[in-house]
Amino acid sequence: MQGRFITFEGGEGAGKSTQLARAAEWLRDRGVDTVVTREPGGTPRAERLRELLLERGEEPMPRSCELLLMFAARATHLENLVLPAVRRGAWVLCDRFTDATYAYQGGGRGLPVEQIDALVEIVHAGVQPHLTFLLDLPVEVGLARARHRNGADGPDRFETEQREFFERVRNAYFERVRCDPARFRVVDASAVVDEVAAAVRGSLGQLLEASR
Repeated sequence: MQGRFITFEGGEGAGKSTQLARAAEWLRDRGVDTVVTREPGGTPRAERLRELLLERGEEPMPRSCELLLMFAARATHLENLVLPAVRRGAWVLCDRFTDATYAYQGGGRGLPVEQIDALVEIVHAGVQPHLTFLLDLPVEVGLARARHRNGADGPDRFETEQREFFERVRNAYFERVRCDPARFRVVDASAVVDEVAAAVRGSLGQLLEASR
C-alpha cells in the first residue's frame, strides 16, 4: 500500500483532534499502518518549539519570529517523522500543516503570502498533503467550544486573539480551498461528532481504495 500524508485543518474548537483520532482508529481497524502527529510538534525538538510558540509571556513575539519558529518546527517534523513514515507505506494523519500557516500567520497576522511561499520552498518544496480536511464552523461557535475545552487551564497565546483575527483565519482557509480544490474536503464541523466522522470516513475510504 502507498503511504499517504493527510492533514486536518480548521479554526479553534473545530474538533480536529477528535476527528483525527477517530479517523486513525478507523484506518487501523482496516489494517493500515497509521501515524498520528501534530504541528507545531510531533518530534521532541518540534515539541519544544511548540512550547515557545504557545506560551504567554511579557516579551512580545514578532510576527517574523512566529513564522520562522513554525517552519523550524515543520522542517524537523517532516524530515524526522512524516516523510520516513510515508516512505515506508504508513498513513500519517497530522493535526495542522502549512495551510494553517497561511491561515494564521498570513490571514490572521497579515504577513505577506510571498514570505510564506519562500519558506515553503526551503522546507518542503514539492511536498503537499495527499488529502486535507477543513473542518469549518462559525467563529463564535468555535471559540465557545475552545473556552469550554480549556477550562481552568485558560487560553494559549493564539486563543487570546480577538474575533476579527479568527474571521481572517477562516477567510484565509477558504482562499486555500479555492486555490487547491482537489486536495481539500470541507466538512461542516458544526454538525454532531458522528456526522462529521462519517463525512471524514467517506473521503478516507475513497483514498484507501485508490491506494491499494
